[in-house]
Amino acid sequence: MATEYALRMGDGKRIFLTKEKILSEIEAGTAHAADLGEISALDGNELEKLAEILMMPGKAVSVEHGMEVPVTHDIGTIRLDGDQGNSGVGIPSSRLVGCMVHERAFGADTMELGHIDYSYKPVKPVVSNECQAMEVCQQNMIIPLFYGAMPNMGLYYTPDGPFENPGDLMKAFKIQEAWDAMEHAAEHLTRDTVWIMQKLFASGADGVNFDTTAAAGDADFYGTLHAIEALRKEFPNMYIEAGMAGEMVLGMHGNLQYDGVTLAGLWPHQQAPLIAKAGANVFGPVVNTNTSKTSAWNLARSVTFIKEAVKVSTLPCHVDMGMGVGGIPMLETPPVDAVTRASKAMVEIARVDGI
Repeated sequence: MATEYALRMGDGKRIFLTKEKILSEIEAGTAHAADLGEISALDGNELEKLAEILMMPGKAVSVEHGMEVPVTHDIGTIRLDGDQGNSGVGIPSSRLVGCMVHERAFGADTMELGHIDYSYKPVKPVVSNECQAMEVCQQNMIIPLFYGAMPNMGLYYTPDGPFENPGDLMKAFKIQEAWDAMEHAAEHLTRDTVWIMQKLFASGADGVNFDTTAAAGDADFYGTLHAIEALRKEFPNMYIEAGMAGEMVLGMHGNLQYDGVTLAGLWPHQQAPLIAKAGANVFGPVVNTNTSKTSAWNLARSVTFIKEAVKVSTLPCHVDMGMGVGGIPMLETPPVDAVTRASKAMVEIARVDGI
């Protein structure tokens, strides 16, 4: 009887596969990414290497000596004091305590301060509180501390914001009105983000993290790129990290361009040059997990996309690895066996600069 190895499905369910089945899943996953992105699939040695990583006997695995990379954190201390439905562990603690724990207990290379709502728009009415929290944290920490949040352009649409929801307008065949709403929302996103970061940078922030960029589609990406451009122009020394929401920019608008490039439909290797052009320091490429596919399929697909992004990017690529992205199962608390194997594969095969 052929040996079976413990793997996961994209939803975290434990499964057992033979080496032959693992290889066939890896080949299918890399072929899927190569076809969609019009990029090279993993070669024979890379396929074998990925299979080897997935079949390693330990519950947790690690990179080879000398292959270590820096780890940056998003969502800040919400990992600790946030609710368990949001990947938190519900430990009542201040954000200062959370930041210091990440630095002194978890060995984080960087950390970020973030609002509990974790979007830029809700920070506006409490920006003074955030500035004070940033100053106090900086006085107690050594590692770089950024301010992070999601552009989250959906908050600018009704009922949360001033502009009518483009989805509702499109259903009513009001296409021009939908385009106008997205463009206005993008302008407000840019304006608000720049204003907030002017305050936070003056309060000691080492930089900014744009997390889950383009979650609301190409207009969200458009507004964020212009925010990065404006911040870089005003603050030449600001550290700017831009992480994406998915492997492809959704064409909610369809006509928006940046630097002459249409934003809708861009894959990670096509997003990277625009992030660099806008003025960011680090690019956070993303590949989403398919919950109905195996971890072998998902990880091969993710590594294929990210390997190409690393190849073409002029910026360091810190791949987004967490629940539902980077070949990791879509689960509130992702299993350590899947997380460590995915991280090892990203470092040793895709050659990412950080996680």
